[in-house]
Amino acid sequence: MNYWLLKSEPDVWSIDQQKKAGLKGADWDGVRNFQARNNLKKMKKGDLCFFYHSNIGKEIVGIVKVTKTAFLDPTDKKKLFFAVKVGFVKMLKIPVSLEKIKKNKSLENLPLIKQSRLSVMPVDTKSWKIILKMGSIK
Repeated sequence: MNYWLLKSEPDVWSIDQQKKAGLKGADWDGVRNFQARNNLKKMKKGDLCFFYHSNIGKEIVGIVKVTKTAFLDPTDKKKLFFAVKVGFVKMLKIPVSLEKIKKNKSLENLPLIKQSRLSVMPVDTKSWKIILKMGSIK
């Protein structure tokens, strides 16, 4: 299993909307960056992803699971970009802010810090476990 981080502006698509979509899930579409597209293509069914509220909040708020692997993004008329389907898994008991992540030396290589504009990024197993602990998830 691989771990990822997906960023969404909560006024566009929030964790509450994702929760309402349930495990059945919703398409994670609208990504228009080639590196993020390539990350979407690497996702496998069952991979877990942190759900990060960008711009407003700037914090990891929940966990979603890939329920359908990469397919052509129906919102892309040029047919260059991909989407995946993700289902809601759980909320973090305590949202983990970008500020807290930056203060944790063990997370200094996280792409969230290194490539802050990237909307879909891998998360290594060690960082995944640290962030789960920070969010009071065991």
